[in-house]
Amino acid sequence: MAHLANRRSQNVAGDFYVDSSCIDCDTCRWMSPEIFSREGSQSIVFHQPLNETERLHAMQALLACPTGSIGTVEKPTDIKFAQESFPILVAENVYHCGYHAENSFGAASYLIQRPEGNVLVDSPRFSPPLVKRIEAMGGVKYLYLTHRDDVADHQKFRDHFQCDRILHRDEINPGTQSVEIQLTGTKPFQLDSELLIIPVPGHTKGHTVLLYKNQFLFSGDHLAWSAKLNHLVGFRDVCWYSWDELKRSMQKLSEYDFEWVLPGHGRRYHADRETMHQAMQTCLNWMGLNQDTGDWDD
Repeated sequence: MAHLANRRSQNVAGDFYVDSSCIDCDTCRWMSPEIFSREGSQSIVFHQPLNETERLHAMQALLACPTGSIGTVEKPTDIKFAQESFPILVAENVYHCGYHAENSFGAASYLIQRPEGNVLVDSPRFSPPLVKRIEAMGGVKYLYLTHRDDVADHQKFRDHFQCDRILHRDEINPGTQSVEIQLTGTKPFQLDSELLIIPVPGHTKGHTVLLYKNQFLFSGDHLAWSAKLNHLVGFRDVCWYSWDELKRSMQKLSEYDFEWVLPGHGRRYHADRETMHQAMQTCLNWMGLNQDTGDWDD
């Protein structure tokens, strides 16, 4: 919960503010770029909402903030409306869950709503308003986890929805040893006709990504758009296992068709398939040129 006494001095005057507990996860800045920006190593409010749309976006960022670092001077009367806006539609039947978790450093999670059973991609906070909305949308059949860093409240979601969790065995630790479906090896795993899990070792040894309908790529911490560099990147500065393996994984991934990159960390990217292939080639070229000094930032 944000504290007015800790309000950053760089915030513009007005109702919304960011306090000094911000961990610079970038959530508010990509969710509501018209309201939030970066000053130093933390976020600030650079523009107060002037209409209902801007206020909703600011409230959504407030609810999504993993550390509760966004606050309002006046007690908000529209908090329930903002809560009911989650999950937020991305495209077709894919939604952004919001309610990012601090123990996954603010990673985004997504919900795929399907007649065959919904898929929750990585774990958000187990927040009652979100859980209620997911219940109304059909619950959760699978909780797919890209890697060990973004599991957050996976056990609570398992206990509540009785969903089967999916995680590569190389990512298993004491907190995830009870995961129902433990993948092995480096070959793609076809969960069903629309869902393909692709191992992409690099960021971590057992990192995988999920390709849905050859259209949506849920990329975890393997691939994202960098606003700083203005192209797709792999995370060189937070590569915990092997940069060489990550480059090889990225080369294999570039052979697939998709139109959306939906990462856990970093920015989303959407383009037609030809443009996406070109963007992937740019990423590969950059990784080769920057194999020793590659960097990523928001």
